[in-house]
Amino acid sequence: MIMLKRIGRVCRPLLAIALALTLALAPIGAVWARSGGRIGGGSFRSPTFSAPRSIGPHYSAPVYPSYGGGFGFPLLVPFFWGGGGGGLLTLLLLVGAGSFLVQTLRSGIRSEEGDDSIGVRDPQVTVAQVKVGLLASARQLQKDMNALALEADTQSPEGLSQLLQEVTLGLMRYSDYWAYGHAQAEKLPLSRAESLFYQASLQERSKFSVESLSNRNNQIQQVSQAALQRSAAGIPDVGEYLLVTLLVAYRGNLGTLPVVNSMADLRQCLLQLASIPADRIVAIEVLWTPQLEGDTLSAEALLTEYPEMRLL
Repeated sequence: MIMLKRIGRVCRPLLAIALALTLALAPIGAVWARSGGRIGGGSFRSPTFSAPRSIGPHYSAPVYPSYGGGFGFPLLVPFFWGGGGGGLLTLLLLVGAGSFLVQTLRSGIRSEEGDDSIGVRDPQVTVAQVKVGLLASARQLQKDMNALALEADTQSPEGLSQLLQEVTLGLMRYSDYWAYGHAQAEKLPLSRAESLFYQASLQERSKFSVESLSNRNNQIQQVSQAALQRSAAGIPDVGEYLLVTLLVAYRGNLGTLPVVNSMADLRQCLLQLASIPADRIVAIEVLWTPQLEGDTLSAEALLTEYPEMRLL
């Protein structure tokens, strides 16, 4: 019995050290949950976002009259006036050559129209992604994002355009708190852009332990307040950052996003996204973490899960 007590006294410090090491070395997501928010909408197949068709006047090649009755008698007189069949042969050759040119032009025009129709079915789409890491002292931004998620119209092109402008404007208002940034864009056919867009969205959302607030195509989902309080109760007050991700797919190319090495580069990226016309927007996702007020992101988690971020 005495021996067991001695063993217990020796093992207790070892168990305490082992537990401390486990908590210190465990992934952050395993120690406490990190909340995330999502606002987005749009569709890669909706007619609203389809590529515009040309409605200008259709070009048609000039039609030259054939020998059967287009030129009329006065034009034929000079060919026959001198006698012989040379004039008639020349006329037939000219009509044949003209007919050949007309058919060639028409064939080329049809071929070009066919290529354009294929391009309309699978137009070029740019998928842009901008990330902003802010100091946790910008806590008001969490409240602004939460309010925007509950009020934003994410089902119409105009609503998505307003959402994009509200988020970019809000981020620029908190530029004094910017710490990290990243931007990238890729232009590719619509069929491939859809896959890239949703893959990037899922990759970012997978970093949330809980998606506590979501507004997708005006469908709002929110974790109950009691569950949020239980989650927040287990979050240590050691966070340092907030992270906002803008994911935008739009038709055409509005210029290359600069590589983010400074606050000026990041501001230019946000301004370019804010300038996208509503009729060119295909889809938008705005993701931010943490979503819970008071919940923040540690420097270790930021650098581990977002290695592409550049210090500004």
